[in-house]
Amino acid sequence: MQSDINIIIKYFPKLSEKQLKQFGQLQELYTFWNAQINVVSRQDIENLYEKHVLHSLGIAKVMSFKAGTEILDVGTGGGFPGIPLAILFPECHFHLVDSIGKKIKVVTEVAQSIGLKNLTAQHERAENVANDYDFVISRAVTRLKPFYGWVKDKVTNNHFNDLKNGILYLKGGDLEEELQEFGGKYSLYNLSEYFEEEFFETKKVVYVPF
Repeated sequence: MQSDINIIIKYFPKLSEKQLKQFGQLQELYTFWNAQINVVSRQDIENLYEKHVLHSLGIAKVMSFKAGTEILDVGTGGGFPGIPLAILFPECHFHLVDSIGKKIKVVTEVAQSIGLKNLTAQHERAENVANDYDFVISRAVTRLKPFYGWVKDKVTNNHFNDLKNGILYLKGGDLEEELQEFGGKYSLYNLSEYFEEEFFETKKVVYVPF
């Protein structure tokens, strides 16, 4: 198992020197902050690049955001998927929100430490976020039906990416019941088609267009 940045380079070989440096700093920063404010399980901190960074970047295999795209990350926790995607797409803007203030503190500290200029963070519930965005991203915050209700009024009609504006949602396991409950239009992307590691066998991106 690759537990270092090489697993990122394996799937994203065209990173700039700045991006390589930013990704490379994440292990030390999250190890430091996680000891003070638990945002990643103790077990997962050893596999940060596979289970958190690369998992977050699964969204980038489905959607390559064009410059100027505005993205809202709901329930970001310690900054996933927002921080890895903000590194990968420096010409897009990411707004990360979480209802737990100390998690947003970790996001802010990590982003400042690696010099992320295209990211803002807010201690707030998704329903109360004021602005509109092109895409809403998240990682397994809740079931899709209530999540859709939280963010349905946050997405603009200004479509200019390859996919229509909407939700890109990282989920794992058997989603059949949850998606039936949702009842809306969606597309499923299996991350096992992009990443060969066993961890991704049951991981998916759910895309809901608006």
